Amino acid sequence: MDHSDRQNHFVQHLKNSISMSNFTVIGFLSIGLLYFFIWSPSISNPFSSLPLYQNINCPHYNSSFKTIKFPIDELELALEEASMANKTVIIAVVNRAYVEQGVNAQTTMLDLFTESLWLGEDTRPLLDHLLLVAVDQIAYDRCRFKRLHCYRLVTEGVDFGGEKVYMSKDFVKMMWRRTFFLLEDMDVMWLRNPFSRLNHDDTVTNDLQISVDMFNGDPQSEKNMINTGFYYVRANSKTVSLFALWYAQKDNSTGKKEQDVLVELMRAGLFGQMELRVRFLDTRFFSGFCQDSNDVRAVTTVHANCCRHISAKLRDLATVLRDWKKFKVVEEKYGKVVARNQTWNFQWSGHSGCWNSWKTNNNNNITKKPN
Repeated sequence: MDHSDRQNHFVQHLKNSISMSNFTVIGFLSIGLLYFFIWSPSISNPFSSLPLYQNINCPHYNSSFKTIKFPIDELELALEEASMANKTVIIAVVNRAYVEQGVNAQTTMLDLFTESLWLGEDTRPLLDHLLLVAVDQIAYDRCRFKRLHCYRLVTEGVDFGGEKVYMSKDFVKMMWRRTFFLLEDMDVMWLRNPFSRLNHDDTVTNDLQISVDMFNGDPQSEKNMINTGFYYVRANSKTVSLFALWYAQKDNSTGKKEQDVLVELMRAGLFGQMELRVRFLDTRFFSGFCQDSNDVRAVTTVHANCCRHISAKLRDLATVLRDWKKFKVVEEKYGKVVARNQTWNFQWSGHSGCWNSWKTNNNNNITKKPN
């Protein structure tokens, strides 16, 4: 099976699983996404308790029929192990660049993300439902070492191990790979449990809830600048078709990120044609470096968007967590009610690392295109 066949097979398998789900959730792992993926296996597997390719001996039969192998789908098992009672899974994609600490780095993106779950409000239990999809062996080994839920994605002919600079050829390839996983980027810090701000039950009819770089005040307006670093999807025929069409554009979208292509599809009227019910998430709650939340008492996630290099994201996201800890100290000291008055002038520290990441090697011009 060549690379293209392997990709198509995986896409088709995931589409089949999604089509039978009640919900599909987000994307938040870039280590920059984690997505939420509400998942339900298409069938109950009677051999799910057996090891992969379990051998079953049948002594009363001819030796040529002695061994029977039952292949168990590893992705399905990984999803089942990480799922909540309502079949919700948080999925993030990681590579070597996000799990290895550089010589001059103080931490890794994976460590920052898990630290945010430790520090956030009502977020610690969510770590049990995080599934890391590792695209190289080092990322997978680190994931296993940390005793997290891990799935190893093997793709021949593509190197996902190094940092992928925004809009580089390899970065675009990596982002396309994550599209059919329904991910959340890992360069998103979770300061509060996001489910309190997401519509995630049967009484609400949103098909897609997606973060934005800049929020224009209207959660239904397609003029919002969407960002695929964090989104929550309800699995149904419409959303499955959307992702199939989105992914199908990859070979005709040279030099574009998957986010750019989704924007083009939206601008072309696809959401309306498919009758998709889309909610664009308010940056007051789902903020980022493109547009900071002005309400620290309500902010849920902070995304290192509008940033070009992992080193810059690490620096500025670490600063976000320091700001958050300072706020929590005030809140614990004075109580939540009093803290509202004590922190009325709270401001996030400047994202200087990310601002400077847009400076080229040749001059001081700063590119304005967001990540």
